[in-house]
Amino acid sequence: MKASGKVFKYGDNVDTDVIIPARYLAETNPKGLAKHCMEDIDTDFVGNVKEGDIMVARKNFGCGSSREHAPIAIKASGISCVIAETFARIFYRNSINIGLPIIECPEAAREIEGGDQVEVDFDSGLITDKTSGKTYKGQAFPPFMQELIAAGGLVNYFNKKSADK
Repeated sequence: MKASGKVFKYGDNVDTDVIIPARYLAETNPKGLAKHCMEDIDTDFVGNVKEGDIMVARKNFGCGSSREHAPIAIKASGISCVIAETFARIFYRNSINIGLPIIECPEAAREIEGGDQVEVDFDSGLITDKTSGKTYKGQAFPPFMQELIAAGGLVNYFNKKSADK
């Protein structure tokens, strides 16, 4: 499984209130949430993001409240993967639960620039910055995690497993 796209780069401590502002939490449709993703930190994000693009951030990405709206908004916006130095624990778990691939790789998060073209190989954990030519080693996704992401998240994964029995 691979992801490939243009990078949108953010700094330290990007919290869930910035990812999806609280004023939009009544929205239940993922595409509706996506229309407001990152708008308080990057007013151009929604107009520029394309399906498959990649988000890169520094330390403590997704800190703040434990709302699932934040990774849902990111995924629904078209982002195929988030790379960061570190993630807030609850954001990390919520991302996996909804099927948003995330990878901790401090070196890549520090060096990759906004606008770079990046490819992520989930089988090997290899992150390739096509713009700079540099490669980085992130954590490979185990097969069950790739199945969970391919299914669209934890609920879909279990529903599919139950239906298969």
